[in-house]
Amino acid sequence: MENTTEFNRKLAFMVACMVAYWAAIVSLTNRGNLVMYSIMERNRDRMKYLEKLYCGQDFDCVNLLRMSKHVFFKLCSKFRSMDALRDTWHCTVEEQVAMFLQTVGHKKKNRDIKFYFTRSGETVSRYFNEVLYAIGQLGPEMLRHRSMDVPSKIRNNQRFYPFFEDCIGAIDGTHIPCTVPATMADRFRGRKPFTTQNVLVVVDFDLMFTYVSAGWEGSAHDSTVLRHSLDHPNGLRVPEGKYYLADAGYAAMLGFLPPYRQVRYHLREWIGNRPQTPQKLFNLRHSSLRTTVERAFGTLKNRFKVLMSRPYYPLPTQVRVVIACCIFHNWILQNGGPDRFVYSEELWRQYMSDDRYLHRARPSIPSVIMRLPPAANNI
Repeated sequence: MENTTEFNRKLAFMVACMVAYWAAIVSLTNRGNLVMYSIMERNRDRMKYLEKLYCGQDFDCVNLLRMSKHVFFKLCSKFRSMDALRDTWHCTVEEQVAMFLQTVGHKKKNRDIKFYFTRSGETVSRYFNEVLYAIGQLGPEMLRHRSMDVPSKIRNNQRFYPFFEDCIGAIDGTHIPCTVPATMADRFRGRKPFTTQNVLVVVDFDLMFTYVSAGWEGSAHDSTVLRHSLDHPNGLRVPEGKYYLADAGYAAMLGFLPPYRQVRYHLREWIGNRPQTPQKLFNLRHSSLRTTVERAFGTLKNRFKVLMSRPYYPLPTQVRVVIACCIFHNWILQNGGPDRFVYSEELWRQYMSDDRYLHRARPSIPSVIMRLPPAANNI
């Protein structure tokens, strides 16, 4: 009797194992068919999206990738010729760059790009860092002065020529929101209510960035950042006989020309007033010429929304993203010219001279952008 019971138990156990084995085989077989079907569907959807993205209307490409189609394809060809990016068996250079541009252009998260491009989060993150590194290789070529001749903006305007004929650009700092550990928050909190990194830039009169120093704490003074840039072996160098325009936050020294202190300066302060002294006249023309750097900041932050809110990357990546956006900005203006993200000088000056804001505190660049129309015709 006991032998029969033990035999029945063993038989039942063997039958149960066989049933479980066949059930597992059936499940894996069905799952395998489902995975193959899902991959095919994902690839088909991705190809449709990419074809519509940079083979469709140029307006859509500018909206999503922040540059026109011919500028985008020229950029991808440049990366290939430099061997900075390579096509892989499942992801082209165009798709890698498109994922990066949508991330920084619209401040998209990894999960958003993962959904739009039907990629895994690991793939999106990996190519983001590869493209970010590749953009850095363009830095020496893009962040530089193109010419030491008198800028056309000065040469063709009697208000500026010959008084500013040796001026080749303007220098200023801006605060970019950043995310840092709680132990570092105090150092990165300056005049803003949130943590920021202080970014020093030099801009020529074609709105092109010629020097960028990012990653400084928000509490650092602009003059401190400038002094470090001048002392650094690979830092800022002023060409002999030339100088940059600076605001009152910088000291007057060789290569840098600030306005007269304690004298009316900003354009909105001149509404209904005419300069009565040489100092006031100088400050008015100095301010009119130095609006170039403010327009450059406005255009940069209008094009790349990641610069207007706190990102989710590590701090070193945040610093490199700022520099990458400046390089992209130069590439777009150099190869495609001004587009609808570039605010015209007339439109910018009109806002700065608007008497509705005369008695208000000077707004930040993001608040200026929110009040300006979404497009401009030309520089």
